[in-house]
Amino acid sequence: MNDVRDISHDEARVAELVRSARRVAVLGIKTEAQADQPAFYVPSYLQGAGLEVIPVPVYYPDVTTLLGQPVYRRVADVPGPVDIVDVFRRGQDVPAHLDDLLAARPRAVWLQTGIRNDQVAERLIEAGILVVQSRCLMVDHRRFAGRG
Repeated sequence: MNDVRDISHDEARVAELVRSARRVAVLGIKTEAQADQPAFYVPSYLQGAGLEVIPVPVYYPDVTTLLGQPVYRRVADVPGPVDIVDVFRRGQDVPAHLDDLLAARPRAVWLQTGIRNDQVAERLIEAGILVVQSRCLMVDHRRFAGRG
């Protein structure tokens, strides 16, 4: 995919996105009980680095707060603008979230390391949403935003 809005291989654009992001919704966030898993410790790191992290778990129906923040069940239900939706879902599970992501209209959708779905990426790009695939937001934040 060579559309300019898939910025996965454009270091300058990834750096600009990471540095400018203030609000990150985390789709597929885990709970404190899974603190050793990236879907918990990456958002925890981001919150500690000063970003507003909005939890959007897929499981854990009884959980109402994570990282001290209220839980939302859909990204589109998050009030206000979202800079990045950080996705912790397997590639084959991402299409189930496409309508929600399109409705939410975040500036960017970031698929974590090892997660790719070119069909979903294409649809998001067509809607004017930046896409990053198979990169770790924590690693790139440490690299580009100077913490770590």
